[in-house]
Amino acid sequence: MKNREFRNHHWRKSKNTIMTTLSILSVLIAVIPLFLIFFYTLAQGISALNIDFFIHMPKPVGENGGGMANALMGTAILIGLGCLFGLPISIFAGIYLAEYGNNAFGQTVRFFTDVLSGVPSIVVGVVAYILVVIPMKQFSALAGGVALAILMIPTATRTTEEMIKLVPPSYREAALAIGIPQWKATLRIILPTALKGITTGILLAIARAAGETAPLLFTALGNRFWSTNIYHPMASLTVFIYDYAKAPFDDWNRQAWGAAFVLIVLIFIVNITFRYVTRGRYADNQN
Repeated sequence: MKNREFRNHHWRKSKNTIMTTLSILSVLIAVIPLFLIFFYTLAQGISALNIDFFIHMPKPVGENGGGMANALMGTAILIGLGCLFGLPISIFAGIYLAEYGNNAFGQTVRFFTDVLSGVPSIVVGVVAYILVVIPMKQFSALAGGVALAILMIPTATRTTEEMIKLVPPSYREAALAIGIPQWKATLRIILPTALKGITTGILLAIARAAGETAPLLFTALGNRFWSTNIYHPMASLTVFIYDYAKAPFDDWNRQAWGAAFVLIVLIFIVNITFRYVTRGRYADNQN
């Protein structure tokens, strides 16, 4: 009997060790491509990264040097416009689906949100072209912001819904029991509790939008000059990477790799910053 218990105990420990090892290997397999992309991009573009790259404008065709100051500013403006247009819609839609969406309308919204998440980005660019560029009769950063907002909406909406659903029902019951209206309980209790998860969804949405090129080719188009006017064409890192990567100039190819590395680092910084800020707020809410 003791031998049998010993064998069972030994087998359980062996299974635990095997599964732990497989889990660690899976994590490594998932992380290794990220590090390979990061270091390969750095190795290819490090020679193009200097102070001129960040503060100077692009040089004329055929000349070496220059920078992408206008593209850096343009990317920040375009992402900001995308967040301004897309995130409020996403968050309120997610709240509705989580709190009031157990009906036919809610199911319809979920279905179309899931469909939207699978629509190719170039199709989104064409839609933004039809909705904004054609009526305005010109390419503009405003149209680019609309395209990026459309790309952000499905990810942020579904994440917001799922994170709110994970909040224990006892939180809602306690709030309603002391006479707090449901809308106020949602805004003051449920949302702060789910803030970390919602932030993760927002970061995923921003990361997807920040790396898109095709929608911007149909909307913001690009601009080799300094421009912060959202009603005119505007430069962006992704479009510059696309243009410089296919150019027949070695210096432009190096700058394309450098811009790709800068884009990766910017997304990394945004992730770290958001997580730090929301961690502090989450701790305050818990206390």
